[in-house]
Amino acid sequence: MGRDTGISSNQIIRLYSRFTSLDKSDQGFLRRAEFLWIPELAINPLGDRIVQAFFQESGSDTVNFRQFMRVLARFRPVKKDALKNKLNDREEKLKFAFRMYDLDDDNMISRDELLNVLHMMVGDNISDEQLASIADRTIHEVDLDKDSCISCEEFIKAMENVDVEQKMSIRFLN
Repeated sequence: MGRDTGISSNQIIRLYSRFTSLDKSDQGFLRRAEFLWIPELAINPLGDRIVQAFFQESGSDTVNFRQFMRVLARFRPVKKDALKNKLNDREEKLKFAFRMYDLDDDNMISRDELLNVLHMMVGDNISDEQLASIADRTIHEVDLDKDSCISCEEFIKAMENVDVEQKMSIRFLN
């Protein structure tokens, strides 16, 4: 399992302890509500979308420890000298980030989806008109094929100068 995720044996033991502390029913899996007990997710404006990713990985309404680890592996900080890990490489992180915006899972980010996610992130701190302007400008700049949506490829290209390896990291094993 560690080779699969790049997570060390010691980290696996600590993660398993965290997993079992969330598994209040002691059934070997977690449900959606149990994820919201994770403080880092509870306070994150995209916490619900991140939780959804765990269930996309599992394909059901429960997540076992292996699935839990595979999703968390995507959030491990990338160390320069670390072994390459498919779940945690730049492209996988970007695909994961893309899915946070692709609310209807059609492999495209529409203006409405972008607006919804922007609203999740900023709440009522920015007016609807300002959010619409940001969404329109983003689509105008990123939508290379001019279909009024952002594809995964366009998203990845737009993010080429962003340090996602570090920005898309959660230090969940301190």
